[in-house]
Amino acid sequence: MPAPDATEDLALLIEAARGAGRIAARYFRDDPETWDKPDGTGPVTEADLAVDDMLRDRLMDARPGYGWLSEETPDSQERLTAERVFVVDPIDGTRAFIEGSSAFSHSLAVVEGGKVIAAVVYLPIRGKLYAASKGGGATLNDAPIRASDTARLHEAEVLATKHTLSPAHWPRGVPPVTRAYRPSLAYRMALVGEGRFDAMVTFRATWEWDIAAGALIIEEAGGRVTDAAGAVLSFNRQVPQVPGVLAAGGALHAPLLQAKG
Repeated sequence: MPAPDATEDLALLIEAARGAGRIAARYFRDDPETWDKPDGTGPVTEADLAVDDMLRDRLMDARPGYGWLSEETPDSQERLTAERVFVVDPIDGTRAFIEGSSAFSHSLAVVEGGKVIAAVVYLPIRGKLYAASKGGGATLNDAPIRASDTARLHEAEVLATKHTLSPAHWPRGVPPVTRAYRPSLAYRMALVGEGRFDAMVTFRATWEWDIAAGALIIEEAGGRVTDAAGAVLSFNRQVPQVPGVLAAGGALHAPLLQAKG
């Protein structure tokens, strides 16, 4: 039997993301039980785990031959031999979720041969569902979106932490951009795809589940995404991290990369 096409996988991700949103909404601003992860990577809540359980059951039941990579599931190297892999962050922006901010998201992607072929970033409280399939364009709530065509650094609004725009990272001088911030990395990338912001930059080692969905959304919206040094991204790696991310509208990516030196 032939594998489902990217649009079929996208339909599955959209359905699952909406289900994740319904679960998260039940815990939102209701003082969910919270723990610190033993590896020091941040907090996790009972909502994260409930969403993860549902997504794993629903997605793997629908596609039993796919691999599975999620922030909240112990990793298995079996995914490395799968033709396609789900790459999932059940709740991206857990700290924001705990604080009662609506800027958290669910990030879901399907990866084939190292490339993302279907992607969803869903903000259930804000009612924003970003989606993309390989070759099928990107949408927000079913309406097409396009990345920014801004080409000049001094006109650009960039999503980044204060530390990212510190002189230590920019030997040629910090670029003259306007900085903004959102707590969910997946949401930051979706906003670049939407054209609401011109770029997103992080120099920290970044987990695949934070960026896989957003990477396809930006690319299908006409933008460009690389690691922080300008190398092409590849997903479902043995260690599922990339050395930072530089994502921007098609005209701004090269000037940002050149400014980094």
